[in-house]
Amino acid sequence: MKKNQPYLGTWLSIGSPVIAELAALSGFDWLLFDLEHGCGSEAALLPQLQSIRGTNAAGIVRVGAPHPDLIARVLDWGAQGVMVPHVNSAAEAESVVQAAHYTPRGRRGFSRTVRAHNYGLRSPDKTPEPIIMAQIETIEAVENARAIAQVDGIDVLFVGPSDLNFDLRTRPQQAKHSYGACLKQVVSAATEAGKSCGILIRDALELPALRKQGFTWLAVDSDLAILRNSYQKLVQDFSR
Repeated sequence: MKKNQPYLGTWLSIGSPVIAELAALSGFDWLLFDLEHGCGSEAALLPQLQSIRGTNAAGIVRVGAPHPDLIARVLDWGAQGVMVPHVNSAAEAESVVQAAHYTPRGRRGFSRTVRAHNYGLRSPDKTPEPIIMAQIETIEAVENARAIAQVDGIDVLFVGPSDLNFDLRTRPQQAKHSYGACLKQVVSAATEAGKSCGILIRDALELPALRKQGFTWLAVDSDLAILRNSYQKLVQDFSR
């Protein structure tokens, strides 16, 4: 999945292995397990990763912070990639890459018996390198997007629309560009470096325009929002 082509994903915030399995079987290319803002804990992550094994969906985990132990643990458990929030500089991006890779590229601790290597039944040499997504969520991150994209090992610049919009709105004196201009800047930075870029959206109708703009890792909505909206519609329809 390191080819620069469109991949459709969705956000999983509830922490249910049943929902994860259903989403994977429904045909998504990738699923984002959210340990930053989601309801599920680390204890709920392993069953979710197990539930999608054997499907075509890649499991990407958003860790709560760029701590090396958090990154290494979810990769040991079999996540095919990590998304790291608030990567604001090339130095921070490099630190993330080092946390996700073994020596000599990085400093991740090594064990051949972890789930990522089939508990010792598969040679670590045959385990694919993790997909690493750096989230662009602040004014500083947009300004440093080109430098972040140039870091060897960063595969995707992933825009966090809520955080970026919030930052632009609350720090207008430092905002040199509109939200739309920021998106163009991130896409340009990723393209120049031969990397991919992604974004989370709430409305699937936005997909064609974003694909045309150059976004390839596209996540549409979340399990929580889909359930919430469906429940509200049922109640509203009943009340008419």
